[in-house]
Amino acid sequence: MYIPFKKKQFGQHFLRKQSVVDNMIDRVDIDNNTTVMEIGCGGGFLTQAILLQTNCKKLRIFEIDHEWAEFVRNKIRDKRIEINVEDILRLDFSIFKDDSPLVLLANLPYQITFPILFLLQKNKHLFKDGVLMMQEEVAQKLVAKRGRSYSATSIFLQHHFEFELMEKVEPEAFSPSPNVFSRLVYFKPRISVDAISDELEFWKFLRVCFVSPRRTLQNNLKNAHYKTEKLSKDVLKLRAQQIPFEQFLQIWEDVSKKSEEGSNEK
Repeated sequence: MYIPFKKKQFGQHFLRKQSVVDNMIDRVDIDNNTTVMEIGCGGGFLTQAILLQTNCKKLRIFEIDHEWAEFVRNKIRDKRIEINVEDILRLDFSIFKDDSPLVLLANLPYQITFPILFLLQKNKHLFKDGVLMMQEEVAQKLVAKRGRSYSATSIFLQHHFEFELMEKVEPEAFSPSPNVFSRLVYFKPRISVDAISDELEFWKFLRVCFVSPRRTLQNNLKNAHYKTEKLSKDVLKLRAQQIPFEQFLQIWEDVSKKSEEGSNEK
């Protein structure tokens, strides 16, 4: 059987450690009514484990590399498997309306991890939960509540998902070995979330607060259009990476109310 070359442009680092795959599968509940989604099958290591170790109803795979898709199609013969040669970032997720809630298991290409996470956020109603393999640095950003790894993206994704750090995975667990450590991350969508006043504007405001993480809130906001007179000196001296989400919501209420008052006066 022809074995394709691994392609750097697709970020192909294939998982080769059985215990890691076992942990991924053991973390989720899969029965004969479950459709599993896999992003990037590579050589079929995770694919084969899913089919052997679960009684899933269906396994829908999305692989951008047609050579590896064909390799796995010829290697694994199982009526439950469906291999699609598609770029996941261009996928129309409405095709999953009859398969939801999906369980997602994937070893993500490092360079498109965040685009995939934002894509999942837009379609979170289709997912039950899942386990993702990603770069350790990205995993830490997903769970950070304060500090250097904490960002507007951390807050946004935590608002929409519950995240749980699982096993840290050494480079030698992959072929070829990446230059960094990886991490398994369990996720579960928050289908019902607390309402945020003028939510779209709130996320824009948050990005401004984090535009220079080492600068104070006062410095980050001084050239923006936001009215900060209602914020105390102690709050304005804080850096965004020191402020928990709940406090940001209160700051937003103070800032947006002042803006509304100014608009009404005019």
